[in-house]
Amino acid sequence: MKNVIQFGETVEGYNIPVLNEREIRAAAGILFLLMYTSLMLILFNSDFVLVKYAIVIFFTDFIIRVFVNPRFAPTLILGRLIVRNQVPEYVGAKQKKVAWLIGVALSAIMLIFLVIVNAYSPITGIICLVCLIFLFFESVFGICLGCKFYGMFFKEKAEYCPGEICDVKTKQNIQKTSRTQLLIVFGLIGYIVLLAYLFNGQFNKKPYDLFGMNSTAQAKK
Repeated sequence: MKNVIQFGETVEGYNIPVLNEREIRAAAGILFLLMYTSLMLILFNSDFVLVKYAIVIFFTDFIIRVFVNPRFAPTLILGRLIVRNQVPEYVGAKQKKVAWLIGVALSAIMLIFLVIVNAYSPITGIICLVCLIFLFFESVFGICLGCKFYGMFFKEKAEYCPGEICDVKTKQNIQKTSRTQLLIVFGLIGYIVLLAYLFNGQFNKKPYDLFGMNSTAQAKK
């Protein structure tokens, strides 16, 4: 039972329990895709069925992560299978627990409102957006936004953060951004604005069937 109920893995060379950041990011990507698809169905079809399943899955998965063992969380198992050939990137388990407790709280509120009460409101919309942002930053950038709250509850500094962001250090040359590069980014933004101003009417036109395949299919019916 001791090996079943635990948080984090004991790895040689690390003085605290750790987790594999690579499988965590993969799991975050899976949940992001599920939640994003659910949101699109709500926005375009007013279909809330998938999001109810997604919320139950999200809540159950995070309950297992926090109160049983991350090793037995279904999405983390899938994440482990996906990145099984990649070298593990170990991160401290303590800050992840704080982040996942936030996930438990947010998904519990969504569960109560959307699944049990069966009602939506600005509250559910905002929480859904927050969850998407958290999952997106974790899966795409490797930034654990929930981990930022660790310092609010504990005086000790978090150890083994993804990308060693907990450690103060000078940036290497390859990490620095020049003024020219920043100007290029702002130039892209201006370019997009110019495109919208000049070609918005053209872009709003529905494309026609170049080979008339859709018309042929309808005629056969």
